[in-house]
Parts: sequence; structure tokens; C-alpha cells
Amino acid sequence: MDDKLERAPYPGELGERILNEITKTRWQEWVNLQTMLINEKGLSAIRPQDRQYLKEQMEKFLFGDGDVDQPAGYVPQAEVGIHEVK
Repeated sequence: MDDKLERAPYPGELGERILNEITKTRWQEWVNLQTMLINEKGLSAIRPQDRQYLKEQMEKFLFGDGDVDQPAGYVPQAEVGIHEVK
């Protein structure tokens, strides 16, 4: 079983929900995807619309149906082994 996060990684009620419901591993998967989205789409943390977009994507990724935007060529960690050629 994955370890729990040690502190809320996001402010407010959403941060508390993440702390209580999301594992360190799942959070790191989000951080990795977020980094790819920022780089692929040229997002900036100082633009309010980019922060809102990332928040929406984060909530979908962590709590939703997983239907988040994907950078070109992105393969979710859980599927990496499925796509390897043997």
C-alpha cells in the first residue's frame, strides 16, 4: 500500500481532500503529468487562466473519470508495461 501524503499539497478544502484521499504515488503521477502539460502547452503559473486549467485537470485526474488532456505520446504509468514489445 502506498504511503499517505504528509501534508496538503494544495491550499484550502481541495488540499485537505487530496491529503485524505490521494496517495504519494498518485500525487507524483499528477505532478509528472502536470509538468508535461505545462511544457507541451506553454502554460504559466502566473496566468490565472492557466492555473484554473491545471486545477480542473488535476481534479479530473485525481477524482474524476480520468479523462484529462494528454500531451502527445503520453502513456499513463499504469499502462507502460502493456505497451512494451516483448
